[in-house]
Amino acid sequence: MRLLVDVGNTAIKAVLYNQGCYKQCELNALPWPQINDMVFACVGSTELLAPLIKLAEQHKVTVYEAKVSAKLENLKCAYEHFTNLGIDRWLALIAAYVELPKQHCIVVDAGTATTIDVLNSEGEHLGGWILPGLDLMTTSLTQNTQKVFDDGQTPFAAELGRNTPNGLKNGALVATVGAIEQAKRHLNNENSCLLFAGGYGKLLAEQFAESEFDSQLVFKGLNYWLELTLKQ
Repeated sequence: MRLLVDVGNTAIKAVLYNQGCYKQCELNALPWPQINDMVFACVGSTELLAPLIKLAEQHKVTVYEAKVSAKLENLKCAYEHFTNLGIDRWLALIAAYVELPKQHCIVVDAGTATTIDVLNSEGEHLGGWILPGLDLMTTSLTQNTQKVFDDGQTPFAAELGRNTPNGLKNGALVATVGAIEQAKRHLNNENSCLLFAGGYGKLLAEQFAESEFDSQLVFKGLNYWLELTLKQ
C-alpha cells in the first residue's frame, strides 16, 4: 500500500493507493502497518508535513518527495528553468502522459488558480498559463470596484448576464473557457483530450462536449511519478 500526500498552503490531503485503487483517507487514521512507502508533493508549508514524516519514519516507511525534472521517461518539461514549474502542474501532466499515451492533451487544474497546460502526442509539454481561479476573478472585481457585486447565490453559467451577479459570474466562466479554447490553437486545432481536475474542474468540463474530469489526477501523478522515477 502506498500513501500519497498533497501538501497545500493551508491543508494536507492524502490518498491510499493499493492494487489500482485510489481511496481518500484521514491522516489521523492511517493504517501504518500496511503502508510500504509514502510519496508527497509540497507547495505549502513544510511545517504541516513534519509530523507526518516523523510518523512514517517511526513505522519504517520509505518517504519520497516528488520533484519537477527536465524530463521523465519521454515526458519533457517546457520550462527552461524547470524547477520553476509548480509540482502540482507537473504531476497533472505526468498523469495525462501515462493515462492518455500518444495523445494531444490540454490539462486544466481549476482551484484558487486555474492552470492550463498543453501536452502534445510526443510527450512534449509546450507550456501553459496561470489564470486567477473563478472565485478569485469575481472577488477581485467586487473588492476593487464600487458597483460590481455578487449576491452569494448566483451560480456560474455560460450565458449572457442579465444582472450584475450573473454578469460577473458568467464572465469569469466564459473567460476561462475562452482560454482553454485558445490553448487548442497551440495544437493546431487537432483533436485533443481535455482533462480537468480541481474544485471547479467538473464545472469547466461540463462546458465541453468531450472532456474528462478526474478528482484524483494529482494523486495519480504522484503515484506515476514514483513508478517512472524508480524505473530510471
